[in-house]
Amino acid sequence: MTQDIATRIEGHAGIISLNRPSALHALTLDMVHAMTDVLVKWQASKKVKCIIIDHAEGRGFCAGGDIAFLRNSALNDEGKSGRQFFHDEYQLNHLLFTYPKPVVAFMDGITMGGGVGISQPARFRVATENTRFAMPETGIGLFPDVGGGWYLSRLEGRVGQFLALTGARIAGPGCLALGLASHYIPSEALADAKARIAVEDVERIDGILETLAVTPPPSKIVETLFQINRHFASDRFEEILASLDADDSDWAMREAATLRSKSPQTCKVALRQLAESLKLDDFADNMAMEYRIASRVLTRPDFAEGVRAVIVDKDNAPKWDPARPEDVTDALLDTIFAALPADEEWKPL
Repeated sequence: MTQDIATRIEGHAGIISLNRPSALHALTLDMVHAMTDVLVKWQASKKVKCIIIDHAEGRGFCAGGDIAFLRNSALNDEGKSGRQFFHDEYQLNHLLFTYPKPVVAFMDGITMGGGVGISQPARFRVATENTRFAMPETGIGLFPDVGGGWYLSRLEGRVGQFLALTGARIAGPGCLALGLASHYIPSEALADAKARIAVEDVERIDGILETLAVTPPPSKIVETLFQINRHFASDRFEEILASLDADDSDWAMREAATLRSKSPQTCKVALRQLAESLKLDDFADNMAMEYRIASRVLTRPDFAEGVRAVIVDKDNAPKWDPARPEDVTDALLDTIFAALPADEEWKPL
């Protein structure tokens, strides 16, 4: 068991606390394995009747995955160890999605990328005043994975496409309004919530959370849903840009500038990913699709370059390849989404 994950049983609750504060609890492969192992063990335990996922300390719930490790894999082992990371992380995501006991995720802090993957499958997803939710992968040349295709495509209107393309950060009130969170609770009430969940009847979890929930302040993203649905209506990236360019409002100009800073490849991958995911009725099929994408984009130029610009050199000036949306062809997307050889396809645990 890695020291970056702390697990314990309190009452009838199995508690998994992410404990890597220096990296805002970003997931390593060891953490993925430790979480998977304990969840499998607790699945068979008569003592454990529900699962709590939280973080030990600091302002992050889980800020994503170990992207420095993934970049190193892309540059040094042709993506082999990176593909292993994605494969096993996606098995954890699917395990949580299909878990037979109630899971409660406390998203009390930065919840991005990999953090979305371990919180969105939970039956109960608690946001607080500290929550900052985002899928920022278009800024690093990856794509909104860990089930992002499934969750984002099923949000109301076109807000999922907006979040996937822009990487916008959503605060706790917005998470509740969009359905990304099931409850909004002040952070000072979380200890009480966890203590009660651990001892009261598991059928009471919803009631416990409802009792401690408060009405959140207004959400900024709710105020822009009309513009989002209008300008992000298309599944073609060029048409979204054209729609924003035709609107001279400050909001439209700001979002257009944001989109032009992102990886054109990732933006087009994300739009196709969400459109394809919406046709699926099995989460495992979604994860198999996302693994195909991950296994290809990991070693394409944009990922190593995006992480260089954001994490390594921190110049925030990535040089994307292809550089223009029109140069990301349907034929290129076809190769990214194509089936893998049968012995390389992703499968659930």
